Amino acid sequence: MQLSRILAVFSRRLLILPPILIGAAVLFAVVARRDVPQQEALPETRRALLVINVPKGNVVPRVLGFGDARPGDIWSAVSEVKGRIIETHPELSAGSIMRKGDVAVRIDPTEYELQISQLKADVAQIHAQQVELNTQEENYKDALAIEEESLKLAEREVKRLERLRSSSVVTESEYEQTSRNVLAQKQSVQSLRSSLNVLPSQRAALTANLDSREAALGKAVLDLERTTIRAPFDCRLSAVSLESGQFVAAGQALFDAYGAAVTEVEAQMPIDQVRRLLDSNGEPLDVSSESMQTVRNLFDVQALVRLRTGDFTVEWEGRFDRVREELDLQTRTLRMVVAVDRPYENVIPGERPPLSPGMFCEVELRGAPREGKVFVPRTSIRDDAVYLVNSENRLERRSVTVAFSQGGFSVIESGLVGGERLVVSDPTPAIEGMLVEPTIDAEIHAHLVEEAAGEGDLR
Repeated sequence: MQLSRILAVFSRRLLILPPILIGAAVLFAVVARRDVPQQEALPETRRALLVINVPKGNVVPRVLGFGDARPGDIWSAVSEVKGRIIETHPELSAGSIMRKGDVAVRIDPTEYELQISQLKADVAQIHAQQVELNTQEENYKDALAIEEESLKLAEREVKRLERLRSSSVVTESEYEQTSRNVLAQKQSVQSLRSSLNVLPSQRAALTANLDSREAALGKAVLDLERTTIRAPFDCRLSAVSLESGQFVAAGQALFDAYGAAVTEVEAQMPIDQVRRLLDSNGEPLDVSSESMQTVRNLFDVQALVRLRTGDFTVEWEGRFDRVREELDLQTRTLRMVVAVDRPYENVIPGERPPLSPGMFCEVELRGAPREGKVFVPRTSIRDDAVYLVNSENRLERRSVTVAFSQGGFSVIESGLVGGERLVVSDPTPAIEGMLVEPTIDAEIHAHLVEEAAGEGDLR
């Protein structure tokens, strides 16, 4: 009984299979006759990037440095003679200006005037002694001529008496007396000759004494001139340590002043940047044997000095003067000295001050333009390479070698020839070969060219 019931249930479930199989066959037939949908290719996405045409032209090398202004000429006034100060310049105080030739200090000259008078009298006396000596020499010569003639006569008389003595015409005593007269005459001649021989040494002594007195007179005249101290150039006074009526000793410091004609700025500049200013032809140069002008010609640069303070900037034209003899030991930089002529001219109160010592200044050196250089924005270089947009508007990566960087641009030594379309915006993610929608950025290009030409602020 139970078996029959199981068979009845199983038979009823088998009756469901035919409709399911028929439905599956119909569905398969429908799908088989259905058209397959066509796949459409998606359009390639274009990446919008800013580009410029790589410029090629003149590049002006520029280097910035900083340093304190200081006077080009410094005068430390020192008393060269002793005495009491009887006069000072009416504006002899720190900060005042003196013109060239102005009397700064006058020391009492009385002592030196008296010394000059005494020495002049000594010189006049020696001249009188020389005249007297010359006259004495003439008298000696005249007297010698007379005595020599008298001697000749006496000698002839002795010879005559000697002949007569043999005939007993002349006594022996007369002959001896005449002989003694001859000897006395010879003695007189010899004495005059000795006196004449002494005269040259006396004349030499007078000449030496005269030279000594004249040298002393010259020194006294010089000391008298030194009692008046005059400004050697237009200058501005610094420290003053004297007053009228004060007694000063020789060698005593009086005051300091610095020249108003030239102000110097010693700016520290990195060596690797300074080398950009040199346009060498490759020939070796022994600087130690060359003149300073040769070094100035080597650094054929234009110099500008700027004072940046508060809300305004003042600029002066300068000239490269020299390179200091050694590197700065702390910063390892060269110390370039730039001079500004006439720093006190064209002063506008409240707007343009004079270039005074102590001002902290910025110094810019500009070399001669380098022609035919390729340059790009410094930010466009990534890992020694740049990104370009080729003729098919696809991104291309190219390695470059940088000659030097300056401000916001870099000069390319190799890798670019100029005219390429350079990507100046951030291409991240940068995929070589991706399609680019380039947009020319004329503003960046114009700014880049102006900066390379030496315009604008280098900082």
